[in-house]
Amino acid sequence: MTANRTLVGHKMAGVVKTYAEFANITLREALDIFYKSNLYTEIRHGISDMHCRSDGYLAEELQFEMDKPLS
Repeated sequence: MTANRTLVGHKMAGVVKTYAEFANITLREALDIFYKSNLYTEIRHGISDMHCRSDGYLAEELQFEMDKPLS
């Protein structure tokens, strides 16, 4: 399934914001990490309908990918 671009954009923004809060980093740092991640590619290309998952779940997935403990 291909998601609406606006929906995907909002999902990415929510994930970045949630990840920044979890990791206690700036939004800019979180955005940089997100855009270099596999999760970004999965959401962007609609793999496994990742855009349907919650922001919190996806932020945790990003954290696991980065292999850093949450603050």
